[in-house]
Amino acid sequence: MLKLKPDVVKKSIYHISFNDLINRGIKNIIIDLDNTIVPWGDRHIPPELFEWVNTAREKGFKLCIVSNSGRERIQYFASRLNILAASKRGKPFLRAFKSAMRMIDGNRNNTAVVGDQIFTDILGGKRMKLYTILVEPISRKEFPGTKIMRLLEKTVVNRRLG
Repeated sequence: MLKLKPDVVKKSIYHISFNDLINRGIKNIIIDLDNTIVPWGDRHIPPELFEWVNTAREKGFKLCIVSNSGRERIQYFASRLNILAASKRGKPFLRAFKSAMRMIDGNRNNTAVVGDQIFTDILGGKRMKLYTILVEPISRKEFPGTKIMRLLEKTVVNRRLG
């Protein structure tokens, strides 16, 4: 049976309580890029994202971007936000999450996955037995393949989770 139900759902990354994560023993966050922290195709980094990353760092979290976007795009954001990135690792395959966990010295008990897609972020995190946080997509503008996956997600959510 597919493990598709996130541990928690939030409106955005800005609604995630770092204190709640700390209380759960979470020290590491694997985070998606497109439509989780920035709109798909956009290269602008809003000031509140810099603040969020800095707050996470101040609270002791290690962050790593895991995305199916191109390597150049991932590195662009990782370098500007000064966080790690496991480039083009193929979510929801386990190698994507294992690579990130090695980079941040994470394990199943101290790592959370944050993303906007059930079939990549949440499924991959659940397969690794990580704490999963689903956020609403930032934008409706998406990669065409993602639009198809959203239709499937909606069907699954309505049948299994709703």
